[in-house]
Amino acid sequence: MNLSLVIPLLNEEESLPELSDWIVRVCNANNVSYEIIFVDDGSNDGSWKKIEHLSGKNPNVKGVRMRRNYGKSAALQTGFEAAQGDVVITMDADLQDSPDEIPDLYKLISLDGFDLISGWKKKRYDPITKTLPTKLFNWATRKMSGIQLHDFNCGLKAYKKEVVKNIDVYGEMHRYIPVLAGWAGFRKIGEMEVHHQKRKYGTTKFGLERFINGFLDLLSIGFVTKFGKRPMHLFGLLGTVIFFFGFVIACHLAYLKFALHIPKMTDRPLFYFGLLAMIVGTQLFLTGFIAELIVRHSSDKHKYQIEKRVGL
Repeated sequence: MNLSLVIPLLNEEESLPELSDWIVRVCNANNVSYEIIFVDDGSNDGSWKKIEHLSGKNPNVKGVRMRRNYGKSAALQTGFEAAQGDVVITMDADLQDSPDEIPDLYKLISLDGFDLISGWKKKRYDPITKTLPTKLFNWATRKMSGIQLHDFNCGLKAYKKEVVKNIDVYGEMHRYIPVLAGWAGFRKIGEMEVHHQKRKYGTTKFGLERFINGFLDLLSIGFVTKFGKRPMHLFGLLGTVIFFFGFVIACHLAYLKFALHIPKMTDRPLFYFGLLAMIVGTQLFLTGFIAELIVRHSSDKHKYQIEKRVGL
């Protein structure tokens, strides 16, 4: 199979028939073998019924229904696990991403050899409450990761199959997939300017909690990228340095007391700073040691409950 389209959704029943027909039309016109995988992330409208109906009409349309709403990252991870195409393209279900971009994205991966292509919505039709946080995250992610993309959070992306099978997306990490891919060793990452359309049906799912979660995940990805597989290198180093300073203070006070016979060394604030430094240093070192054991003995995969499947 040439192409898998993974489309996470939440309460988008109005747009699904139009989106499906549009994708089918584009793929057939370009002679590309394809599958469309709709991942229903716990919708409470008629989205799943629409997916079942579309799958009944076209066997290339498939669906996964999550037992509850886990979030976009979980939906993408579930879709990635099911995808069989040599190239995997993700897009949103709200018709703000144009399926007409599919042929160019497909060629950049299959012919030009890119590992990942991220869409860049240079002109956006989102409200400022969404665009302003997005610009902030894009700037911070570029500085932190060194990956020079304008729009990390664009839902329209294309991947080599090997990329989606070797990354683990969770929390709000879907906005940082290029960083996860780079961390996994996929270096040929590019971007393509794509057309952004106004929302035709429904309302945006972006809220304040996603802004907060995205900020926390930015901190997480910064830590995971550098120390996720070697936490001892961070906590062990910090613990050793802090303990060393505490030990030097203790030696200095011991010299003053026993060599110079200066009394009441334990009454000085410096004594308590030294003692605190040695305690904190020891705790940080042990934290790194325990974290190292957890990393080496825990599973990397996150499991999500799936209620139904169709076509898979």
